[in-house]
Amino acid sequence: MKEKIEALLAEIESLSCKTQQDIENARVRLLGKKGSITALFDEFRTVPPEMKREFGQKLNQLKNAAAEKIAALRESLEESSAASGSSFDLTMPGEPFSLGSRHPVSIVREEIIGIFRKFGYDVAEGPEIEDDWHVFEALNFPPEHPARDMQDTFFISSGHKDPILLRTHTSSVQVRAMETLPLPIRIICPGRVFRNEAISARAHCIFHQVEGLYIDEHVTFADLKQAILLFVREMFGADAQIRMRPSYFPFTEPSAEVDVSCNICHGKGCNICKGTGWLEILGCGMVDPNVLEASGIDSRKYSGFAFGMGIERIAMLKWQVKDLRNYFENDLRFLKEFETSI
Repeated sequence: MKEKIEALLAEIESLSCKTQQDIENARVRLLGKKGSITALFDEFRTVPPEMKREFGQKLNQLKNAAAEKIAALRESLEESSAASGSSFDLTMPGEPFSLGSRHPVSIVREEIIGIFRKFGYDVAEGPEIEDDWHVFEALNFPPEHPARDMQDTFFISSGHKDPILLRTHTSSVQVRAMETLPLPIRIICPGRVFRNEAISARAHCIFHQVEGLYIDEHVTFADLKQAILLFVREMFGADAQIRMRPSYFPFTEPSAEVDVSCNICHGKGCNICKGTGWLEILGCGMVDPNVLEASGIDSRKYSGFAFGMGIERIAMLKWQVKDLRNYFENDLRFLKEFETSI
């Protein structure tokens, strides 16, 4: 037994471990229920009574030495890990995390921009906080027009010669383009707009638009119709048809509302199109000569067309979402439905 104790002491003194698992294996080998030191304590029962005192002390010293060595190895390994900056086991499996997705409005916005870029349109942007000139005056809005009332527009400062307000349409970007860009002009203007409206399933005080403008010599209404038809067939399919209805806008003359054949029933009539076979998507028209002249463009030489659509409206038609508020509430259950649309 004396030789076994001395051999184990030598083993303990020379013991070295590189990982926590190595230390645990050494502890089990020496001090576990079936360990070497535990086996010596079982063998101690057979020692003659006159030798029990001597061997008892040696066994206790051996056990203490093993426990102290194990503790020292653990402390040394922890200090080494802290010094190297690694506080966890890099070999452990990684924790999965969910990826986000693009907002449906952003998906449709980029799709619309991509279509018009193929037609040669550039993208123009402007400020969301605008003055009365760029939002109303330069676009031929008369002083008594309802859009100038407080109940329809968010005014930041009113009562001044040129009030400041939140833009009600991205047509203000078109005015800035006509004032600064060289002719011909072919642009689309995507952006966020604001109107003082009650929030409901079909209306919101904040929404997004994409407006288009093309100004050159000899531009006709036929060019406008062809541009819209090409867009509709890119967005809704090669079989899509359009219908143009006379309308009125202060900044275009003549003006029209454009409907697209229902992509659900293909013109036969359903609850989405309310049995008509058509869905309204945008407004358009030939740029009023007064608007051209207000921006310093000779209306006798140049003509042009403009159009505008709500991005949420196109998204509602594309995915048959009936409640406009879903696009603004950031409900992850709703947004996750568009992860595959990226």
